[in-house]
Amino acid sequence: MVINEIKLLFNTNFVGQEELKPFLDIIAGNAYDIPECPIIYSDSELKKAAEEGYILILGINQINGRNLDLYYLREVFGVDPDKSGPCFYNQDWYMKEDFMARSLELQWYLIKKDVFEDSRTVMPADLMQRGLNFPTAILCAYTFFAYYYATGKILWYHDFIWCSDIDHNGDRIYVGKYHDIDGINKNGFSIHRHLSLRPCYASINYK
Repeated sequence: MVINEIKLLFNTNFVGQEELKPFLDIIAGNAYDIPECPIIYSDSELKKAAEEGYILILGINQINGRNLDLYYLREVFGVDPDKSGPCFYNQDWYMKEDFMARSLELQWYLIKKDVFEDSRTVMPADLMQRGLNFPTAILCAYTFFAYYYATGKILWYHDFIWCSDIDHNGDRIYVGKYHDIDGINKNGFSIHRHLSLRPCYASINYK
């Protein structure tokens, strides 16, 4: 299929060079080049993914010579929803974690727009045994902001997404859930870690 046919197939779930421009204008100003990149998926893969509600997005690894990583996005979009939005949720535990410096490959990605309903409350190890391929945190964040500036819609508004990244303790990263349905926490794209039990977790007693 040619690019115009693919755009029609995915409709608003297509984020290519033109659709990326509002997002890139914010993070890089008006002086940048969007590299050409062929779509490597077959026609049958694209048709199936479009039917199943995937977003087809062009991933860019660098902009104006700088790695497009989570540090960069956090610096641009900030952590204060009272100043601008969307933004990141205000926390900093991850600022020295290796996954924060990970950037995308220059390629097209297919990433599921909505969570699988039967994956709720299921542990990530069990989900991986089902054959699910977790995205990286940078792919989720990149898609979240790029999709918003392309469509005006916020992804994963109330849902967390398991990621393939882990922190220095081996705890799995999960992201998303822009809005706290209970209204306790401020809005923001969240980056958290799922704490696994280790010997340092123990109990005492009191009488």
